[in-house]
Amino acid sequence: MDTLNHYRHLIQKILTEQTKIPYAHGEIQFETVFDLKSDRYLLLILGRDHEQRRVHGCLVHIDLIKDKFWIQRDGTEKGIANELISVGVPKSQIVLGFRSLEMRRVSEFAVT
Repeated sequence: MDTLNHYRHLIQKILTEQTKIPYAHGEIQFETVFDLKSDRYLLLILGRDHEQRRVHGCLVHIDLIKDKFWIQRDGTEKGIANELISVGVPKSQIVLGFRSLEMRRVSEFAVT
């Protein structure tokens, strides 16, 4: 399997596993959105919290850009970067896109 397809598979597996973790409160569902053509991957939450307010938003957003994982949004407890590292992805292939360029320069992860 080539690198890009391997990376696609990893993202899909990790985000699908995230849907199995129950939300702390309320009637919240998870949805995955996998755009293989544009290499965009989302984990959405939707439903009602314990006070019956509407919950709808993006929990995780990852793009594959030039064979690197660009984490654009990460609302998980453990951290998607940590999940990627645990399955063998080197830090040099992970960009914390939600951080400023200055912060990325001083991190252990890829800058761009």
